[in-house]
Formats: sequence, C-alpha cells, structure tokens
Amino acid sequence: MSVDRTINAANTTSAVAPNLVAAPHGLQRVWATLGRVVAFAIVELQKLQHDRTELVTRMVQPALWLLIFGTTFSHLQVIDTGSVSYLAFLAPGIIAQSALFISIFYGIQIIWDRDAGILAKLMVTPAPASALITGKAFAAGVRSVAQVVGVLGLAYLMGIALTINPLRIVAAMAVVVLGAAFFACLSMTLAGLVRNRDRLMGIGQAITMPLFFASNSLYPVDVMPAWLHTLSTVNPLSYEVDVLRALLIGTPFHAVDVVVLLVAPIIGIATASKVLRRLVA
Repeated sequence: MSVDRTINAANTTSAVAPNLVAAPHGLQRVWATLGRVVAFAIVELQKLQHDRTELVTRMVQPALWLLIFGTTFSHLQVIDTGSVSYLAFLAPGIIAQSALFISIFYGIQIIWDRDAGILAKLMVTPAPASALITGKAFAAGVRSVAQVVGVLGLAYLMGIALTINPLRIVAAMAVVVLGAAFFACLSMTLAGLVRNRDRLMGIGQAITMPLFFASNSLYPVDVMPAWLHTLSTVNPLSYEVDVLRALLIGTPFHAVDVVVLLVAPIIGIATASKVLRRLVA
C-alpha cells in the first residue's frame, strides 16, 4: 500500500513539474542577442522624444566651425589642401568632430541609469552586458547621423563641392555610426572606471579637444610636426575622417581606414562590457 502511495506521489510530482525551456543556442542565440541590442538601442533613441530640440542645438557648433573657422582659413589660404578647397576638406572633419562630441559624453547617461537603479535591473536580465553596451553605442551612432545631414545641408547651401551621390552619403552615415559607436564605448569604459559623473565630465572635456586637434580633421597630416603626426596615426578619429573624405570629396581610399573603423568598435564593446559591472558593484 505504501509502495502504491509512493508511486502515485511520484507520478503527481512529475505531472505538475514545470517544463524547462532550453536556452537558445546557435543561430537562435545570435538572433536573441541581436533582438536585445535593437531593443536597447530603441530605448535610447526614444529619449530624444523628451528633448527634440537637442538635434537642433547640437548643430550650432559644427555650423560655427564651417561658417567662421572654415571661411576665415579658406580666405587666408594658409593651409595647403591641394586641388580641394579648404572648406570641402574641412567639412568631413567637422562631421566627425560633431559625432565625437555627441558620443564622448555618452557614459554620463549610463551613470545616470546606475543612480536611478535602472542599470542594476538591466544587469540581472538574461541579456549579456555586451548587448546593453552595443545597443547604447549604436544609438549614439544613430543620433550622430543627424549631424551628417545637418552639416551636408549647410555645406550645400554654402556651395561647398561635396558629393551628391546618395550611396556615398549613406556610406558616410554608416562610417559616422561606427566612429560614434567606438567613442561611446570609450566613454562608457571610462564611466566604469571612474564611476562618477563629475569625474567623467572632466575627463571627457580633457580628451575631446586633444582627440580633435591631434587628428587630420582641420589640416592635412603633411603639415603636422613629427610628434603630432605620430599621435594622429594612433587616433581613431583620423581614420574616420579619411574614409569620410574619400566618400564625400573623392580623396584616395585606404583599406586600413576601413579595417580600423570595423575593429575599433568591437574592441570598444568588449572593453566596456568588461568594466560595466564595476558600476553596480
């Protein structure tokens, strides 16, 4: 009798036991991760709805660079840019610079998420840290696309000879997304290291202008002193500007520029993902 009861109890237990769902693997895991990346990116982009004027106000600085700095140095003719006008030479650099200024402070948002308790909740979800970082990084890149549109529109109004080929313009947008994604990852890595908004703001301000001036955004590398030329070769912004110039004004194309643009965000995502947990530790 007791044996029958034991068997019946076992059968009852097995009948009500929950069915375990196997974790996704292979292509299912890849698609699941991509879905989470897209979801995180959409959440970031939806924040623009709360301040739609941001896209307009961020155009002020690049417009000033083109209208004041660009036209002044173009008239002075102190920088030799060969057969290309200085304004045409400058415009791709200003596009890269404006995207840099958007993304280099992106780590502040992740510290805000930490302080609001949002980051801790996200870190206990099944989504890997790399999905969160990737989503935020490419959201920064998509935000930067507006800068491409704005600078190109202003350049056309100023009569600057830039390409009107739609495929090249779309490719330039993709380049800006990759560049902005890397610098957003750099910012989030710094956020994980310093874990403080004020410190991160100070570091961002300290490195933004050196990154800009130690690149080929404003002047060709040929006119740089040797030490600055060396810095420009290890500056990812220089490679981004090179590709933008190749697409927008037809300067020579170098495969190494594309390789750096593709590899840099991958390294940035991996590094930022490693230090992200320091924010919630």
